[in-house]
Amino acid sequence: MDHLVPAGIALAAGLLGAFLLRVVLRWLAGHAGRTRWSGDDVMVAALRTVAPWAAVAGGVAGAAAALPLTRTVQHGVNQVLTMLLIFVVTVSAARVVAGLVRTVTLSRSGVAGSATIFVNITRVLVLAIGFLVMLQSVGISIAPLLTALGVGGLAVALALQDTLANLFAGVHILASKTVQPGDYIQLSSGEEGYVEDINWRQTTVRELSNNLVVIPNGQLAKSNMTNFMRPEQRMTILVQAGVSYDSDLEHVERVTTEVVAEVMTEISGAVPEHEPAVRFHTFGDSRIGFTVILGVGEFSDQYRVKHEFVKRLHRRYREEGIRIPAPARTVALQQGTVVFPQQRAGEDTVPFA
Repeated sequence: MDHLVPAGIALAAGLLGAFLLRVVLRWLAGHAGRTRWSGDDVMVAALRTVAPWAAVAGGVAGAAAALPLTRTVQHGVNQVLTMLLIFVVTVSAARVVAGLVRTVTLSRSGVAGSATIFVNITRVLVLAIGFLVMLQSVGISIAPLLTALGVGGLAVALALQDTLANLFAGVHILASKTVQPGDYIQLSSGEEGYVEDINWRQTTVRELSNNLVVIPNGQLAKSNMTNFMRPEQRMTILVQAGVSYDSDLEHVERVTTEVVAEVMTEISGAVPEHEPAVRFHTFGDSRIGFTVILGVGEFSDQYRVKHEFVKRLHRRYREEGIRIPAPARTVALQQGTVVFPQQRAGEDTVPFA
């Protein structure tokens, strides 16, 4: 009976310490939630898992030491507590490292998505190290296990060539920073959209229609690709237009420039500081063609900006009396035949009835 009192005190102290730690860490979690950096939230969340369990394990270890247990039982209790503590620490460490990697990824890419390939790799590595430490702590030699893993890893690598190719392709894509989650890309095969995620096997792309396209990393690395977000998100778009030959081109340029400036300052997604630009370039069949250069904040903004620009330009041309000619074709009559414009000298003509 004399041993039960100190054992009970040790166990109660461990439980009380776990309770107090939970209260303190809950307060810290609330304080961390008000900071701008999300890394402290990850670390406090991990401590809320580790610290109470460590206090309980310490209380149980103290209680076991106070009891008159045999050496074998005492050793077994210590091993169980050690394994439990290593397991909890490993899981918490994996959570912390994965959370910090996710935080760094988000801070560098500046998008809502996350590159889970780095998160998953770091989590698996930490869990594997913790498992090996756990085996070593209970007296199991890990040297033969590492040798077996090396031999078995070669066989697995040969069997999973495509999977490993996708894995290393994904790591290479992210490390080279050619594509990041949130970028708008277009492949030579026709797929295009926002990159939602890059994991260990595939890249998920969300189209403007809100459908998801899954592309293996190896195929993505081999494809010719246009990234509309790099080196910067802002981009210029070209709108083709034309006016009749009897138009005053100086007047056309001035009116078009005014409409461009109005759209750039009033429409969401346009670039207010964009300098209006109108470039005449073609004497067409029925009109003088020119290009209008607009600035947009990112790829998907172009549709809204084009929509408003075409409407406003059409209305303004009607107000100013500037004519946009419809396509026309001239048919010439010669000696009872119809000669079509696309015919060339020496070709047969069609009799005109």
